[in-house]
Amino acid sequence: DRLGRMSDEAISEMLCGVRGIGVWTAEMLLLFELRRPDVWPTGDLGVRSGYAIAHGLADAPSPKELEKLGETYRPWRSVAAHYCWEAVHISRAAAAATKAASGRAR
Repeated sequence: DRLGRMSDEAISEMLCGVRGIGVWTAEMLLLFELRRPDVWPTGDLGVRSGYAIAHGLADAPSPKELEKLGETYRPWRSVAAHYCWEAVHISRAAAAATKAASGRAR
């Protein structure tokens, strides 16, 4: 109950004070357990890769770059993060389907 009343920043600070828990873990808790609407996990490789796929970039942005790029999606950055992850899944599925099709064509 207490976590539900705390700000995202306060929760992250509290959790990161526990040995072995870092920013990424705190962000995943905010996203998936507390369902906070404006979490932008810039250090997550899936979000970075998915952002690059969705925006047609040759390389994934750095966490610092992604922080700035995510401002467009405020206050719904959690939704944008989910779309980034989905872009990675779709891209992998398409690559696997292409590989399977080329194998059958031989």
